[in-house]
Parts: sequence; C-alpha cells; structure tokens
Amino acid sequence: MKITAIETLQWREYPRLLVVRVHTDSGIVGLGETVDKIPAAKAALHGTIAPLALGQDPLDIEGLWRFIMDNIMYHGYAGAETRALSAFEVALWDIMGKQYGAPLFHLLGGKTRERIPTYNTCLSFGAVRDYEAWHDDAGALAKSLLADGISAMKIWPFDLFSEDSFGQRISSAEIERGLLPIKQIRAAVGADMEIGLEFHFRWNRACMERIARALEPFDILFLEDVMSPVYPDEIKALSQSINIPIVGSELLMTRWQLREWLEKHVSQIVMTDAVWNGGIGETRKIAALAETFGLPLVLHNVAGPICHAACMHLGAHIPNLYYVESSRAFYKEIFPALTDLSPSVRAGCLDVPAGPGLGVALREAALDRDDCVRQVSEGPGLAAGRRAMGDHWAAEEIR
Repeated sequence: MKITAIETLQWREYPRLLVVRVHTDSGIVGLGETVDKIPAAKAALHGTIAPLALGQDPLDIEGLWRFIMDNIMYHGYAGAETRALSAFEVALWDIMGKQYGAPLFHLLGGKTRERIPTYNTCLSFGAVRDYEAWHDDAGALAKSLLADGISAMKIWPFDLFSEDSFGQRISSAEIERGLLPIKQIRAAVGADMEIGLEFHFRWNRACMERIARALEPFDILFLEDVMSPVYPDEIKALSQSINIPIVGSELLMTRWQLREWLEKHVSQIVMTDAVWNGGIGETRKIAALAETFGLPLVLHNVAGPICHAACMHLGAHIPNLYYVESSRAFYKEIFPALTDLSPSVRAGCLDVPAGPGLGVALREAALDRDDCVRQVSEGPGLAAGRRAMGDHWAAEEIR
C-alpha cells in the first residue's frame, strides 16, 4: 500500500479546524485533524510533509513519523510542523484500522476501561451557549450540565482581570468577582459538580498563590496552565505552596518537551493534546512516561470529531487516564454537521466509537458544502523509499 494523495479540508463556518484525508492506492482513506493556527499547519502539511510522505507505506507509522520528524527537527520542530505531523499521523492509524478491520484501541493493545470520564469545557457554538451561561449564572449552567449527564466542568473566571496589569497583580475585589461563578455552582448543586479552572498562563506566581488561597474552600478539581510552561521551576514552587492540584501542559509538544516537566515533578497531573503533540503514538509514549512517575494524564480535546474519536480510543487504552476534555457545544453542534459521530455523556463518561480505525466518517454533505475549501498534494513524492535524512545538505533536493 502506498500514499497517493494528502488532502486538507476547511469550512469557513469552522475556521479553527483542519481535517486531513490521506488517500492510498488501495482505496482506503484515513482521517486526521488538527486545530488552531491553521494557515501555518496547512502550509507545513502540503509544503513539508507531503513531499516526504507521498509514495510511502502508510502502515509503517513509526518509521514514517521518524523520517518526517528527522526532517523537521533541522529547523525547530514544535510548532506548525508538529501540528501538521499530528494530523497526518492520526490519519495513518485510521488507515491501519480500516486495513485490518480493527478499532484503534485494539491496535494500541486493547482497553483498560469501557467508558471515558470527561469534563465539559464551557465554550459556545451555535445554539449551545455554555460560555455565556457561566458568565450569566454558572449555577444554572451546572444544573443544565448535570441534566446532560456531565458531572465535571471547566471555566476561566479570572482571565479578564489579567489584561490591565499583564498578569502582574490582582486585587481583592477582582478575586471576589472571579469567585462569583464558583460560589453560584456550589450554591446550586453542591458537590455534585466537579469544578476545574483554566488560567491560560495569564499570571505570575504571586498572583496565582493569592488566587489559589481564595479558591481552597471550594474543593477545586484542578488549576490548569497557571503559568507558561517555559517557567517549570516557578510552577513547581506554586504547586508546593497550594493545596489544589495543577495540570500542565498541552503547550508542551512531544515526549522530549515533557521530559523536564516530569523529571522536575512540576505538576500533579499531566496534560497533552494528540493533534498537537505529534499524534496518537506520541500520546501513548507521553502517557507511559507519566505513568512511570505515578502521574495521571488529561487528554486536551477542544478540536473536532476526529480528535475526539482519537481521544476516546486513547482514553480507553491508557491506564493512567484522569479525564478527557470535551465541549458539548462542539459535539452537539459541529460534530453531527461534519460526521456521523454524535457523542453523549452518561454518568460523567463518554463512549468509545465503534467500527474500524477511529470509527468516524465524514458526511458526503459536508464535502459538498459551499464553504468547503480543499487543497490536494498528490503524485509520487520526492522521497519514496527513504527512511532517514542523513546529510541534510546532501538531501536538500528532496525537501
């Protein structure tokens, strides 16, 4: 089997999303995906990855991943190229599953759990307005989520206060305003709802310590991305001075960037994103590394249906899973418009898709939409049969 074409799909209604289709000479087509900063990832996919991947065997996932990473390592790997490689690699696993008639979790080695614990990141899309809801009345939103079977939620009520000072100071009055939605949740549903808080690395440690002390009476599930991961020592110092677990960080790409984080024992919970970090295989390696340190793993998942399906299979397989993130605004509004995947939550958990590979298919109607933008790279490729870069300058002609 050979890769004959790499196709990208975008829809103007969903500008954050890039879907990848990897075509083969056997007729099997694999689906992949990445999210955010799409122009750069799309350019890397067609300009850098496609010339290396066309003509290669899609079932040699590890070898092909290493060949491409070998190339992109030369110029700094942990940005658009790695996001593009992640989308491509996910599609290869989908091809393998379809080739052998096996779901992804079987290819990974089977399940450790039947259903996947999730928390709802309270975003909005279409008719589902969870972002506005937690600003208006977070207690009412918590009741709505519980009615949908969701028993954990994530909000970010302190972010807006960071703008004036660039996250260098926060007042008592601002902390009280940030606590309001948390108090509303606890007043409305008590301990029935777990509350995670996102900070989008907006603060310094002094501010985070002050915020965390104010949060301690509310039994918070975790604090996510409290500071940029370029400051692991500061984050570790914060984690040792407060009584709420810290999660980090989806911004660290590949196992190599997470190695120092783990060795320094920076956070109590690790997070990674399968469509940013290098892909499904890399996520499994990161999970195994975290397990050797006794740490649970959160799968960051605020993309589309293909990422969601990959996270469900990984969540079923990974023994040290903590949660898989999800957003009901996305899976109720976006997923059914593009694919046959329509997740629902029961008792705080999601189901794993059935079927070979990822177990998700694009709708024909999605391919025929007026706002669908396609780009295709096809042909024999420039590096068919090569397995390593060797002398980078001597190999310049294949790039």
